[in-house]
Amino acid sequence: MNLQLPMSELVALAVACGVGLLVGIERERRKGSGPHRGAAGVRTFLIVALVGVLSALAGGPVMPAMMALAVGALAVSAYRRDHSGDPGMTTEVALLATFLLGVLSAGAPALAAGIGVLLAIALAARDWLHQLVRRRLSAQEIHDGLLLAACALVVLPLVPDRALGPYGAFNPRTAWKFTVLAMSVNALGYLAQRVFGVRQGLPLAGLAAGFISSSAAHAAMGARARAHPALRASALAGAAWSTVATFVQLLLVLAVVSHALLRTLLAPLLVALLACVLVAWWLGARGADGSELAAEPPGRMFRLREVLGIGGLIALVLLLTTLTARWLGPRYAVATIMLGGFADVHSATASAGMLCDGAVLTLQRAALAVGLAVAANTATKLALAWRSGGGGFAWRLAPGLLLAPAAGALAWLLLNRPA
Repeated sequence: MNLQLPMSELVALAVACGVGLLVGIERERRKGSGPHRGAAGVRTFLIVALVGVLSALAGGPVMPAMMALAVGALAVSAYRRDHSGDPGMTTEVALLATFLLGVLSAGAPALAAGIGVLLAIALAARDWLHQLVRRRLSAQEIHDGLLLAACALVVLPLVPDRALGPYGAFNPRTAWKFTVLAMSVNALGYLAQRVFGVRQGLPLAGLAAGFISSSAAHAAMGARARAHPALRASALAGAAWSTVATFVQLLLVLAVVSHALLRTLLAPLLVALLACVLVAWWLGARGADGSELAAEPPGRMFRLREVLGIGGLIALVLLLTTLTARWLGPRYAVATIMLGGFADVHSATASAGMLCDGAVLTLQRAALAVGLAVAANTATKLALAWRSGGGGFAWRLAPGLLLAPAAGALAWLLLNRPA
């Protein structure tokens, strides 16, 4: 008789046991002791997770459904017999969730393991979450968070994802993604400021946001500086750190798309990256005297009118660059890549790399196209900084923002000058 189990079933059993133990250990610490202790601890949660995975491995939907009803009935009974004085239902709901994760581990063990870890973290962070919601977050902050979640999780999937207008140059989903991104960057900056303080929070938020869209990060930091002038130095540093992320991502894109173009542009891009880091560090150090740290954190994560304006401006840039590129045609590939840089320098760089590897462009012309795309994207960042933060913010940002492409271009010229 062969009792050897397939590897997939062994993985499912291991994940179910892990989830049951992880959640059960946390609940064991909460259930107390004596006659008023909670109904379920580490052994109960382990058994429930195993019941879930075994019912799923038995095949068919009938067994998991029957076991789910049984576990649900046990959870209701445990709640009715609870004498601890706590009216909450956390343990009972967690018991049912652990059973469902056991069922899920039979078909998607990685997903079940990830959700199990998140469940355990949420249970362990009870006191912190209660304090966060009841004391630290204001009603306006909760309102803004719910609005962001609705825009990202409800509205975004409903927006049409198809090309509209002449030449299919406008995609409503893409335009709304930029709007949601602008809202997210603002919220990220706000939360980072609350957690890490003004001087560290905004630069960290800018660096993280730059890997998604440095242009949106510039717009968000400008809006933050306009609404709260005391935060201008940190907002400038946040915008500068987002440009650092831009050049890091350019190197990564070229490493994936075209090794030949990467070797050609490696030195200029590293010089530009170093210039960005120095500028970002200098702008951050300017606000390090502590004078701005006394500023109270703003009461709103973002202002809807401002982020809608940012999203509309980026959508307009996308529309104009797409139309112009279609009118020029493939014969003007360098100009088309440059125009694409106004909207997204990374996709423009990827296009240059692919055209270079496909022998459509020479290395020299592809490198020129990337340089022009970086310059065009710099212009977009300045325009968004001006639009959201005003002339004062843009003028203070301009020297450092222009230094990086200028340093990269100078390095290129020195390396490629005639012998």
